[in-house]
Amino acid sequence: MSQTVDRALSILPLLAEGPADLGQVAERLGVHKSTALRLLRTLHEHGLVYRQSDQRYRLGARLFALAQEAMENLDIREIAHAHLVRLNEECGHTVHVAVYEENEVLYIDKVESRYPVRMYSRIGKPVAITVAAVAKLLLADLPEAQRRAVAEKLDYPLYTARSTPDPQAYLRELTQVREQGWATDLGGHEESINCVAAPIRGADGRVVAALSVSAPNVVVTADELLTLLPLVRRTADAVSCEYSGRTPAKEVTP
Repeated sequence: MSQTVDRALSILPLLAEGPADLGQVAERLGVHKSTALRLLRTLHEHGLVYRQSDQRYRLGARLFALAQEAMENLDIREIAHAHLVRLNEECGHTVHVAVYEENEVLYIDKVESRYPVRMYSRIGKPVAITVAAVAKLLLADLPEAQRRAVAEKLDYPLYTARSTPDPQAYLRELTQVREQGWATDLGGHEESINCVAAPIRGADGRVVAALSVSAPNVVVTADELLTLLPLVRRTADAVSCEYSGRTPAKEVTP
């Protein structure tokens, strides 16, 4: 039975490459055509494959409906929380997860620092979108035209001397973030607070959320916080793997 299931499931990635006829399926599986036909008929009955008028088979609509339903039922906050707790236990600093929704970047989860000095961020509260590391990651992943349109509409308050001053500077920074795959806020919102962040990606590789570690200068310097970047990226990758169902990468380097 397990071999039959394995063979049936092996048909799906084959058809994901494009329509195939019975002979091609049988050859790929290394089985007789009669065996391949039984497997295809079973998958067809469940709507997972469809036989075209040219007698070739392709993936069925039911498969896409199941995939969409599964994605809609995924809760990134629920998936990420245990990883946030472990990251917090390792580094001791405040950990956030944020998402981009309706032109705002919002914190959806937070694990507090174990140190006496705490951040005033709150779950559900928008972040300072032009300076926050999580916001840079989320906006950097937008298509170029949308990225430019968003950047042009934003206000650029000068929270500190390190705040991003205008759309042109912001777009340059987003390009850099997109290329390097991580982001920082080193005193851009508050002089005394630094932050490093890494992206959480879905099965299609797009950034669905951003994970960050933040700490005040009185606890660690900016340079000390940056040494945590590999740990932050590994944690974000672990969340990405669980969210998208892919195999974890062995190592992430800055």
